[in-house]
Amino acid sequence: MHRVFVSFYHRDDQHYKDCLVEWAKNNDVFIDGSVDTGDIPDDWDDQKIRETIRDEYLQDTSVTILLVGPNTRHRKHVDWEIYSSMYDGKKNKRSGIVVVMLPETYCEDCHIPYANEKAQIYPEVTNWVSVDSRSEYERRYPDMPERIIDNLMKDGVKISVTTWEKLTPDNLIMMLDNAYNNRLTQPYDLSRNMRRKNGNC
Repeated sequence: MHRVFVSFYHRDDQHYKDCLVEWAKNNDVFIDGSVDTGDIPDDWDDQKIRETIRDEYLQDTSVTILLVGPNTRHRKHVDWEIYSSMYDGKKNKRSGIVVVMLPETYCEDCHIPYANEKAQIYPEVTNWVSVDSRSEYERRYPDMPERIIDNLMKDGVKISVTTWEKLTPDNLIMMLDNAYNNRLTQPYDLSRNMRRKNGNC
């Protein structure tokens, strides 16, 4: 069973995180390794922020589950956690990432890079469509953090995006296994500057 860090917007979506962790514990899906990132000074340089989060808050976790609600994309700490999950730290290597769209996003789209996930989680889908433009990703996922869209577009990066309603023990275990098994070879795009403020900036 994998140790997982859950990234989310605390004010809006704490109840989803609590529900997910309790459900995972009862169904032997994952071990919660989340630690609240707390206050990190805005004037720290990017290197210090990502090393602190990667090596202290995400320590001993190998997969990050990102819970996306309507306001998640505007939160600096979420962006720092995503970045740090993708970052090879001195003590801890990069993590795999699984994205779960919460009900309040009204998202019905998915992004599934693994054949076994397509067969098990989305057997009803017979015609998979490739997305190759940022505008189309933004149309499908208006609430998605920009750093995730950067990486959905990057050749070779495999990040699964599903909805809260699709979570079953077997489905999430498969997604976590895939993310874990591919984490060390993910060519993540880390070119975007880290957020320094919350909100639309």
